[in-house]
Amino acid sequence: MFFTPGPTVIAPIGSPDEAVVSSLQLNLITARDAAALTGTRSPLANKGNFGHVLVLGGSTGKAGAAAMAGMAALRAGAGLSTVATAKSVLATVAGFHPELMTEPLEETESGTISLRALQQGKTDSLAQRKTVLAVGPGISRLPETAEFVRGVVRKYKLPIVLDADGLNAFENCAAELKNRAGTLVITPHPGEMARLAGCTIAAVEHDRLNLARTFAREHELIIVLKGHRTLIAQPDGTVWVNTTGNPGMATGGTGDILTGMVAGLIAQHPAGVAEAVITAVHLHGLAGDVAGESMGEHSLVATDLLDYLPEAFRRTRQAAQDQTVAIYV
Repeated sequence: MFFTPGPTVIAPIGSPDEAVVSSLQLNLITARDAAALTGTRSPLANKGNFGHVLVLGGSTGKAGAAAMAGMAALRAGAGLSTVATAKSVLATVAGFHPELMTEPLEETESGTISLRALQQGKTDSLAQRKTVLAVGPGISRLPETAEFVRGVVRKYKLPIVLDADGLNAFENCAAELKNRAGTLVITPHPGEMARLAGCTIAAVEHDRLNLARTFAREHELIIVLKGHRTLIAQPDGTVWVNTTGNPGMATGGTGDILTGMVAGLIAQHPAGVAEAVITAVHLHGLAGDVAGESMGEHSLVATDLLDYLPEAFRRTRQAAQDQTVAIYV
């Protein structure tokens, strides 16, 4: 007896969410995790619904870092973005993109933000009605400016995203990061992580997972440890692993873009900071992947991520829909 074979259909059946459990508190970021914060907006929405980011950063020679962070916050969906920077570089930041608002701050003789900006109350007025602070891009390591950074982190209860030389301000005094009234997110690369933890870069790279988890627990913060397979560790010890991104992103400024994106997502979702961080990291890497497809990895620069971020949003939403169909069809 012969049988005529019918069509062969290959369909992913997936696994229900409740069947995927990690006893190690270790999770892989998927498009479904990120897509929850990238959905359709209400037609009645206005810019006030999506938060206001305040970037504190920039200095002579490094104004672009603060400008990129401010613009990345807008590209990530924040309603408003203001960059407060050393007054002598204000024109550079303001000329980066017309959508950015700017505020001048008192500066040192070296063209960095002065401690006077905090002491004289300028940052108090700027922090009013803001949703989140992004501190550090291009801010420099000058001792007076580092003192300014530490004062800001101590003083304000808003969620803070701390990066770059903002992190270096806490070298040898990382204990000051603990016990803040508001949520703190830090985004170190391995060198910055080594300075915070008081170890070598080799030690960081040797045991990234446990170091990030331990530091997040001990200092009660969220840490985004950048690098191949960026890790997001939460204060309860839960760690998320990101798989988007490529070596083309190993270029100056991509960290500033991430800082702005994290702040921009938090501005829109201040009640879900952890979810906002996870989403920003996924989208940041995916924007780099899309850019790499278009121009190759060698020619990619940080501002390219701003151009390809809309496609990263679209792909994330589409992939999440595809995953849902695979699980429930």
